[in-house]
Amino acid sequence: EVQLVESGGGLVQPGGSLRLSCAASGFTFSSSDMSWLRQVSGKGLEWVSGIYSGGTTYYADTVKGRFTISRDNAKNTVYLQMNSLKPEDTAVYYCASAIVPAYWGQGTQVTVSS
Repeated sequence: EVQLVESGGGLVQPGGSLRLSCAASGFTFSSSDMSWLRQVSGKGLEWVSGIYSGGTTYYADTVKGRFTISRDNAKNTVYLQMNSLKPEDTAVYYCASAIVPAYWGQGTQVTVSS
């Protein structure tokens, strides 16, 4: 069974940091390109960052220089280190796999507020 379990969200003040994790199972994680996306309540999904199976990383302009995506194939986990957080980063964050794009986790809420 394919599972993607996001964690690490929470409430943080502007300028703060959070590290999100996404534990994957049920598919060959090491072969999968992975992405982080986010959704603001009432709005559409926004792609945030991606990491290829080989390790190449990509970022949306809105987070470039502040967020860092990484992966640990031994742990079947992809991470998103988020620094210098802004109120506009507030959203539910999801991870997704290019191998099993129909599967989504429950997401993790990130709230940036003073």
